[in-house]
Amino acid sequence: MNNLTLILRALRHRNYRLFFFGQSISLVGTWMQQVAVVWLAYRLTNSPFVLGIVGFAGQIPTFLISPFAGVFADRHNRRKMLVITQALALIQALILSLLILTGNIQVWQIIVLSCVLGVINSFDIPIRQAFTVELIEDRADLGNAIALNSSMVNAARLIGPSVAGILIATVGEGVCFLLNAVSYIPVIASLLALKVPAVKARQQKRHIVLELKDGFSYAFNFLPIKLILLLLALVSLMGVPYQILMPVFARDIFHGGPYTLGFMVAISGLGALMGALYLAARKSILGLYKVIALATGLFGLGIIAFSFSRVLWVSMLLLLCSGFGMMVQMAASNTLLQTIVDEDKRGRIMSLYTMSFMGMAPFGSLLSGSLASSIGAPHTLLLGGLCCIIGAAIFAVKLPLIREKVHPLYARKGIIPEVAEGIQSAAGLANFAKD
Repeated sequence: MNNLTLILRALRHRNYRLFFFGQSISLVGTWMQQVAVVWLAYRLTNSPFVLGIVGFAGQIPTFLISPFAGVFADRHNRRKMLVITQALALIQALILSLLILTGNIQVWQIIVLSCVLGVINSFDIPIRQAFTVELIEDRADLGNAIALNSSMVNAARLIGPSVAGILIATVGEGVCFLLNAVSYIPVIASLLALKVPAVKARQQKRHIVLELKDGFSYAFNFLPIKLILLLLALVSLMGVPYQILMPVFARDIFHGGPYTLGFMVAISGLGALMGALYLAARKSILGLYKVIALATGLFGLGIIAFSFSRVLWVSMLLLLCSGFGMMVQMAASNTLLQTIVDEDKRGRIMSLYTMSFMGMAPFGSLLSGSLASSIGAPHTLLLGGLCCIIGAAIFAVKLPLIREKVHPLYARKGIIPEVAEGIQSAAGLANFAKD
């Protein structure tokens, strides 16, 4: 198997292939909208704090609602729910575009519509994460599919912001939102074309709060899941909000405009794409816990160095490294969670993953916006990067305990071949410990 075939092996599954290409088109529009929203808010207000408010409004529903969405993902038909969420997102983008194109847009409308999209995403993201496993007939390709999902997101992140920067400068933000609305049509069509075996919905007699409690108990009583989620939450709170401050760096520090912003976001996306492809090329999940610690440390160092840089091309290289580290940590965490979780709790654990990765971001956006208004954007990123490095160090110290807990599970699932075959060779166990 050559390298390209290895990287793209999940695409041999028809359902996954359809979903992959439909989502690829839609995500270009999604990234165009994300850049257009923050630029529009900053253009109207000139306030970093308002950028934080917009980010908070768009992300706080994920923190509040995603855990409940995970229960729905474990109960109901995931494909039907995804069709509904994608259709609602199309309507939200269309309303936003009409408000701008008719000249009626106001900041409070941006905040409200960002909140609406946040509610939609609160259901869409954990359901979509849990749905991936239904698209792959061979579970050995699941890790590759998750890495390709990340590649898809970041390929779109590379294209979308660059196109958005050009469109904003030439025809305005409204066209970005309109094109995003149109981009939802292919993904809805791909969902309708899938041939997914009918999965009988679980008959639930227990209250939704009790099922939610079971999900939390399961996650936080198993050390590997708990540590992955806590590190994700820390990075999302203190590190990931660097993205919301990009307009400040683009305009006030590098004295650029929407072109500069678009290229800064795109270069970070290129780094993330490289990280996703690196994971897609891996043949095994063994060693990913160590990779998570290293990637988190790289991300923290990257944004610290970026906070000191005043040369645009140097800052671009640092954003490339930061994007690589952030994506490797996020996608590797996703892969490991999907691998070790019990099937009947998959939706709930992926909702907690969403809550940790995206649900903490609104608090980070609000915090970074407030800090940037008082101590400046560079010092805000410096503080965030230091917190990420501390989190990576603590996670690294816990690696022996994680391996001790995960080893029996991997043995039972046949992920460690020597154990699966009953050999239990000392060499095999030593290789696992080293990874």
